[in-house]
Amino acid sequence: MRVTVNGESREIAADSITTLLSELEYEGTHFAIALNYDVVPKSRWTDTTLKSGDEIEIITPRQGG
Repeated sequence: MRVTVNGESREIAADSITTLLSELEYEGTHFAIALNYDVVPKSRWTDTTLKSGDEIEIITPRQGG
């Protein structure tokens, strides 16, 4: 299905946020996920179904100074 991830249109096979992170090879546990501009709690990532046309933002922490 086609979704937008961090502003980029992508074709994905994932059906949930958890499987999307795996498909995109995100590692670690410190992410914030917004689905169609609503933040999704980590406890709901596995149960949240993705649909064609969804807009997903994956926010990762950065260090710097």
